[in-house]
Amino acid sequence: QRLLVESGGGLVQAGDSLRLSCSAPNITFHDWRLAWFRLGPGKDRREREGVSCITRGGRTVYTDSVQGRFTISRDNTKNTMYLQMASLHPEDTAIYYCAAHNDPILSLRPERYTFWGRGTQVTVSS
Repeated sequence: QRLLVESGGGLVQAGDSLRLSCSAPNITFHDWRLAWFRLGPGKDRREREGVSCITRGGRTVYTDSVQGRFTISRDNTKNTMYLQMASLHPEDTAIYYCAAHNDPILSLRPERYTFWGRGTQVTVSS
């Protein structure tokens, strides 16, 4: 039983936009902290990079490399989180994972998340 399900990945060209979604069909996560992580090609899962986080209250944080290009949001009525990605670079190529934890504090550290999706591939060609 998958708690988190990502969708929206694909192959795009540099400069394009893409929107990822993360749904939670079996839990109600409106009180939870949610985040996006990514794992670049050839990297070990321990090297998952925190991309963005959003608290239940709507506070957000972004890693420096995506600041100003990516926007995280959540729709608690739909039990869904989004990552709107613009001006994509080839360096953004990765498997993108959503994660959740019942905690109000902003965090981009993967060890602070309990639940994970299986990921969606984003490939940006130059």
